[in-house]
Amino acid sequence: MKHAFWKRARQALTLLFFILVPVLLFMLLRNQDWGEVWQALTSYRPGVLLTALLFVACSFTLFSSYDLLGRRYTGHTLPARRVLPLAFVCYAFNLNLSAWVGGVALRFRLYSRLGLETATITRILGLGLVTNWLGYLLVAGSLFAMGFPRLPAGLEIGTTGLRLIGIVMLAVALAYLLACRFSRRREWQLRGQTITLPGWRLAVLQGLMGAGNWCLMGLVVFTLLPDKVGYPTILAILLVSSIAGVITHIPAGLGVLESVFITLLQGQYSQGTLLAALIGYRAVYFLLPLLLACVVYLLLERLAARQRGRSASSVVEGRTGG
Repeated sequence: MKHAFWKRARQALTLLFFILVPVLLFMLLRNQDWGEVWQALTSYRPGVLLTALLFVACSFTLFSSYDLLGRRYTGHTLPARRVLPLAFVCYAFNLNLSAWVGGVALRFRLYSRLGLETATITRILGLGLVTNWLGYLLVAGSLFAMGFPRLPAGLEIGTTGLRLIGIVMLAVALAYLLACRFSRRREWQLRGQTITLPGWRLAVLQGLMGAGNWCLMGLVVFTLLPDKVGYPTILAILLVSSIAGVITHIPAGLGVLESVFITLLQGQYSQGTLLAALIGYRAVYFLLPLLLACVVYLLLERLAARQRGRSASSVVEGRTGG
């Protein structure tokens, strides 16, 4: 009964956010000059777009490499040439269509077709999630503790509250790293699944790769904005918008990203300039990888079908004696 109540409460809260975020965005943009947005979009130099695309490519390469850490963690023997395209597809769908579609459903489908067991896939998924959020805690905790971003007057949390949140985040990240280094107990049972702490070196790699990926995401937005606000501020605002998107359960943080940036950068940029940069960010970091991931996914499905056909032929030949 209690579980059902909280489930309905979460559903109601999600629905509320789905209503409130568009309303807030409409209020922010109701007087927007869209001609200014178009002018800003068409004024990007090729060098700026190429630089942004380079950061996107580096970010998704690092993102996909989380699953190489998962290979080391679980000990499975799939080659990197199979793991990296699969992981790229999953993360691209994850960013655009939610973790349940990309992070869970696609990953289980594609990995199981390559012969991995459910328990192994679950451990790969879990390690990837920890890697991503460990990096978030390290980067966001550091920036928040240093006072980034500068919050507008009137926000209840205040700069002091943000600094305290940052310190707590760093403490949580440090606790995980220390547990991986010094904990004597290495395994726990949770809902029938075995949770194993990774080794110290693997945990450090998780922190470095996770933090590096968040920093690359910030560089994409920073590249698309005029040089008025420093990179730490842009990165910190991106981190705030990312966690807000997770809390609201809105796929790709649609509307949340824009609302947070416009609210926290009022007076620094015009709304048209901000919207142009965020539209560009969505195009190069969300939509373009998703289109490429769709093509790669179809190729992976075709390859899997061929392998199943070959396996079936081998079985038939074995039964008939060649």
